[in-house]
Amino acid sequence: MTKPFRTGPEGEKPRSDLRLIYTPNSNPLSIRLRSKVEGYYGDSIRELVNEVCNSLGVTTGRLEIEDFGAVPFVIAARVEAVLKQASPRLEGEYLLPIKPFAKVSTTRNRFRRSRLYIPGNQPRLMLNAGIHQPDGIILDLEDSVAPVEKESARYIVRNALRTLDFFGAERMVRINQSELGFKDLECIVPHNVHLILIPKVESAVQIQAVDKVIEDTSRKYKRKDPVYLMPIIESGRGVLKALEIAEASPNIVALAIGLEDYTADIGAERTADGRESFLARCTIVNAARAVGVQAIDTVFSDISDEKSLRASVREAKSLGFDGKGCIHPRQIRPIHEEFAPSERDIERAKEIVLAFDKAEKIGLGVVSLGSKMIDPPVVKRSQRIVELAIAMNLLNEKWKSSYDE
Repeated sequence: MTKPFRTGPEGEKPRSDLRLIYTPNSNPLSIRLRSKVEGYYGDSIRELVNEVCNSLGVTTGRLEIEDFGAVPFVIAARVEAVLKQASPRLEGEYLLPIKPFAKVSTTRNRFRRSRLYIPGNQPRLMLNAGIHQPDGIILDLEDSVAPVEKESARYIVRNALRTLDFFGAERMVRINQSELGFKDLECIVPHNVHLILIPKVESAVQIQAVDKVIEDTSRKYKRKDPVYLMPIIESGRGVLKALEIAEASPNIVALAIGLEDYTADIGAERTADGRESFLARCTIVNAARAVGVQAIDTVFSDISDEKSLRASVREAKSLGFDGKGCIHPRQIRPIHEEFAPSERDIERAKEIVLAFDKAEKIGLGVVSLGSKMIDPPVVKRSQRIVELAIAMNLLNEKWKSSYDE
């Protein structure tokens, strides 16, 4: 008897998703569909399924589909995944038309105060993630995805990158480790991902291997925009190699630390006051600053404790971090508010920026404010504070206009 192949989430009635069973045989392809929207979209679902099968050259077998309101990018991804699971030698891929809003670009030094993790196999969480206004959305292919779902998740993420509106959030993907991660890159790099998070980095060699796959894939698909990198350091060895890692590629824009794996690696219990990770976090900040990239703090796991989240963000900010991870949309606003500069910081930064502009216009090589000389790093930090204040609407329109000029 021919073995059936399955894909799709477990549990009762997974919203915005579907379950598939494909049984290879020599009979002409048959499709059996059960859907809660059969009356409205049954014909279009069958048409899309047939289109995917035909594009991959699959004309035989039986597909049984249990649909729970999946949107087209999910249907296409699940069908492609189950067919390739049954026939690993299938070549090519089925690509939905890319939407105009999926072609946006990013910049090296943009704000990354918040980055929201979304499991790559849970499309219902992707659909409106951008409306919460995180600085970045991470479609995760690593720890949050079970091994049996890895391939489906890869196609779901690829299709999401082509068809979903991220509402201005940076489009990030956390890949798997080693060879599985290289397959992730080959699948998603052509489709306007902005930034790749590399998990459990312990050496420059890992970064260089990822860079090579990105370079080869970009050349093959004629991608011109850079793909930025954010290594995640999650072990004692990684902490000790932090500077080496930070210097490993010009495409690195930030270093992140993951404290769940780090504390497990060093045999310590993760505590609220964070004494066990103080050295590691300071090391990450210093390594990042040494090469001029951002430092990003770990996630805060208790989504119901806003007070402690805010305290954690304030501590991260005091250590020099530029951002923090999120596991729930409700964490975004507190993180942004706590990373916001104070009124005093803004006023001081405005004075320094104006003094710098004045000195630059009259050709002075140094900046002074009153009787004090202002060092270049202080000017740079002040410019960043002003930019953040403008982004958060903390400066009035008159100042914004004068700064833009």
